[in-house]
Amino acid sequence: ICSNLTLQQTNRDIMASGSVIPVVVFTAIWAIVGIVLPFIIPKGPNRGILQVVLMLTAATCWLFWLCCYMAQMNPLIGPKLSNKTILLMAREWGNPIED
Repeated sequence: ICSNLTLQQTNRDIMASGSVIPVVVFTAIWAIVGIVLPFIIPKGPNRGILQVVLMLTAATCWLFWLCCYMAQMNPLIGPKLSNKTILLMAREWGNPIED
C-alpha cells in the first residue's frame, strides 16, 4: 500500500509540474497581446479604442483559456464503463476485484 501511495504522489507531482509550462506560455502570449501591443498602436483618432480592445481581448481570452484548462484537470464527468470493463481493467492492472 505504501508503494502505491508513493506512486500516486509521484504521479501527482509530475502532473503538477507539467501543468506549469502551458500556464506560463499562454500567460506570456496574452500578456504580450494585452500589455505590449497596445503601446505599438500608431497614433490616430481610434488609438485609445484599439488599446482598450486589445487589453480586454487579452484578458477575456486568457481567462476563458484558463477556465477551460483547469476544467480538464479535474473533470466532473468521468467515462461510463460497464461492470465487465471495470473488472477487466482491475484484473489487468493487478488489482482484481473479488466477487
